[in-house]
Amino acid sequence: MQLLPTAPLGETPVRAMTIAGTDSGGGAGMSTDLRTMALLGVHGCLAVTAVTVQNSLGVQAVHTIPPQIVADQIRTVATDIGFGAAKTGMLATGEIIDAIVEVAADIGLGRGRAIPFVIDPVCASMHGDRLLAVEAMTAMRERLIPIATVVTPNLDEVALITGITVVDDATQRDAAKALVDLGAQWAIVKGGHRRDSPRSTDLLYDGTDLFELDHQRFDTPHDHGAGDTLAAALASALAHGFSVPDAARFAKSWVSEAVRWSYPLGAGHGPVNPLWRVAQD
Repeated sequence: MQLLPTAPLGETPVRAMTIAGTDSGGGAGMSTDLRTMALLGVHGCLAVTAVTVQNSLGVQAVHTIPPQIVADQIRTVATDIGFGAAKTGMLATGEIIDAIVEVAADIGLGRGRAIPFVIDPVCASMHGDRLLAVEAMTAMRERLIPIATVVTPNLDEVALITGITVVDDATQRDAAKALVDLGAQWAIVKGGHRRDSPRSTDLLYDGTDLFELDHQRFDTPHDHGAGDTLAAALASALAHGFSVPDAARFAKSWVSEAVRWSYPLGAGHGPVNPLWRVAQD
């Protein structure tokens, strides 16, 4: 696959920001975002929303960061270093979401503004551990998704957000349309968990145009961090100036390779592997 360009040594690279939580096991969350960005020639900046205590078996504890500190992390980087795109991961609470929405308006981040904003609406871990407070779902649905340049839910997340259970092509299209109706400029409804299809097909929609992002499905139990990896690759491509459809195609190819080369880690689910690029170089 064609990779993103990198800046010559000694020159300032493209920047992107991840607004997300930590994963102490290193398989998902902010660590995966930064690893993906670095491998794509992007200088990753960060705003920590929560610290989790987790390993390959699940999440044992969560400590959230004060909302104002989250907002200040974003603002202080935007006004000095700057970044060409941002993405979210675990946001934990409605108060943190509200703080992000407010600072996004101030710095020109989000739909119809200068800086593209990828919303990965993380609601729970792959083990079913809740990562978003129940009351925060309203803030996600009514205040954050409407400023998304692209929103990227998996099938469990899209069911929580829209009430639509995706079981086939028609319901996947319905879910994409429902997300755009909520205000997102573009929606990607990921189809990796659709077991009725022999392929892994994501659907990209902007209210007018519908694109299928199709790739071979890889049979592996090790897919921890796949959603983070796709959103981080998408934000990286947008920071490089790609259009949303081209960035989405790139991100789909990138995460598919990361899934192909996933590896076991610990006693539970291992992570997808963006380090496949290192082996290819």
